[in-house]
Amino acid sequence: MSKFIQAHAGDANWQIALGSCWAQVRHQLQEASKPSLGWCYLTDHYTAAAGNIMDALRERMPEVHWVGTVGVGVAAEATEYFDAPGMVLMLADLPEGSFRLFSSPSPLDAGGFEAFTALVHADGASPDLPDQLKALSEKTTTGYLFGGLSSARNQPLLFADEVLLGGVSGVAFGPEVPVLSRVTQGCQPIGPQRTITRAEGNYLVSLDDHRALDCVLEDLGLGEEIPDPELRHALAQTLAGLSTPGEDVSAKPGRFGANTEVRHLLGVGRTAGVLVVAEQIKAGMQLAFCTRNAEAARSDLLRIVSEVRIQAEAAGGIRGALYISCSGRGGPHFGKANAEFQMVSAGLGPVPLVGFFAGGEIARHHLYGYTGVLTVFTEAA
Repeated sequence: MSKFIQAHAGDANWQIALGSCWAQVRHQLQEASKPSLGWCYLTDHYTAAAGNIMDALRERMPEVHWVGTVGVGVAAEATEYFDAPGMVLMLADLPEGSFRLFSSPSPLDAGGFEAFTALVHADGASPDLPDQLKALSEKTTTGYLFGGLSSARNQPLLFADEVLLGGVSGVAFGPEVPVLSRVTQGCQPIGPQRTITRAEGNYLVSLDDHRALDCVLEDLGLGEEIPDPELRHALAQTLAGLSTPGEDVSAKPGRFGANTEVRHLLGVGRTAGVLVVAEQIKAGMQLAFCTRNAEAARSDLLRIVSEVRIQAEAAGGIRGALYISCSGRGGPHFGKANAEFQMVSAGLGPVPLVGFFAGGEIARHHLYGYTGVLTVFTEAA
């Protein structure tokens, strides 16, 4: 059985944190275990030292290829380093030729490698990112991507055998590296699913042939005479769940399916009844207004963790796990520090688990918000 190991530490001095991680790695390595791929996630407290950290990792383990990124929070097992110094590592002895690293400007263009799935790290400011993700997805056999955007408050650094500033990078996996992956939503619909009947760019004009503003007021239970300050406050707490007809099917009433993309409402034109959405939208798309809901998010997270564990055990067990959550779900959203990763770790059992809090989450070719993406590596058939 292939071996995955993990390590994590936090200290104001990156050298102390790295030394602690390295001691944990040495303790877990066996003579027969030769890691070939490593994950490195750093909080943005270590951004200035990222180059030194990667140099040190390559010097100590020159046979390992490294991928990762920087964010406002990282985690391993049941421990989260959120808005604090922290680094997490995971190592795996994957078969030679079973994976390939890639980076901009021509990711996955090299021939001779059959990519089944791919882990993607990206800068959210990358031009035409949705189109890039779709193109990447089409270069894999399954069409399945998983990953997230850097949420660093200083520089959106990515790692792919070197430190990269911005762009898109990651690692593609061949059929020898089977994975299972699920998306958990962090928002709950507060109204019916409606059809966008008129839109221009990111201006939402009408839903079900009614003014968009009238529809959101109805779904929020607000009157037409609501004062402007109260309206702005209400819309600031409301989001739009977008999906393509026929692509998103909810498992239960009042719950989004896995393909819903949640976006902020950026503004309102009261006279025209127009809403401004943080996404390019088109007539024919489906939309349901929604709010963040911690209890619904907790229930949905526990559900997907249980489903993944059961399916993975049937496939021979979990070797290692990667969980990427939205930075908006981190911190106090689940009621206490470490709560989210505690739930994931407890649900999966004693397996290596690392991840980070992202500025947007990637699954299939979609870019999400307020979600969590859980991916586990199972034993090859």
